[in-house]
Amino acid sequence: MTRILVDADACPVREEIIRVAARLGCEVVLVSNGSRPIRPPEERFVRQVIVAEGADAADDWIVEQASPADVITTADIPLAARALEKGARALSFKGHDWTAQNIGSALAGREIARHMRETELARGGPTHGPSAMALADRSRFLDALDRAIQAARRGPEKPIFRIPPGGF
Repeated sequence: MTRILVDADACPVREEIIRVAARLGCEVVLVSNGSRPIRPPEERFVRQVIVAEGADAADDWIVEQASPADVITTADIPLAARALEKGARALSFKGHDWTAQNIGSALAGREIARHMRETELARGGPTHGPSAMALADRSRFLDALDRAIQAARRGPEKPIFRIPPGGF
């Protein structure tokens, strides 16, 4: 059965996840360290897991539980990379589908952004976080979540071998 494992502490799309899961018959697991109160709906298919406090405790739990049948939703790029290594699908809260083809550049971009923030802070420059969720982001997320669940249900993609024109 396909599960949606949610990095829930800062998830802005919990309601959307629950609506899609109800429609498609998926289990939702809201994983948090309890630092922010989360009141999950009283639905049979939704459960909450509160892990011990710690920098990556929720991430570690999600990765330990992840399987190729699961969809992981997170804003944490390193968690997405770890989920992909386990064969799960990973999706950002704004509907970006993380894949083996794009996660490496995302990790590199994250490090560059971190370095730039640190440099700006050292100079006393401005800092800002990610942009706010727009209606288009929520719509893109809903579409991407639906596609990710359907793909997870189909199972791992089988490589397609193509013979080039003229043969080998």
